[in-house]
Amino acid sequence: MQTKPRLNADWHKNNRMPKNPTLQQRIDWHIEHQKNCNCRPGLPEKLKEEMIKRKIKIPAGL
Repeated sequence: MQTKPRLNADWHKNNRMPKNPTLQQRIDWHIEHQKNCNCRPGLPEKLKEEMIKRKIKIPAGL
């Protein structure tokens, strides 16, 4: 069984978090990050809490 590499260096290189990101940019980046990289599981708790407050759907598995 082949496992997904822990760090997708190419994805990180091509998808940097913007400088001084808005909350929406942070949410979008972290959701895409989870789809493309396995270096950190899940979303940061504070981000999840904010998504719940704003009624933004948290993708399954995050």
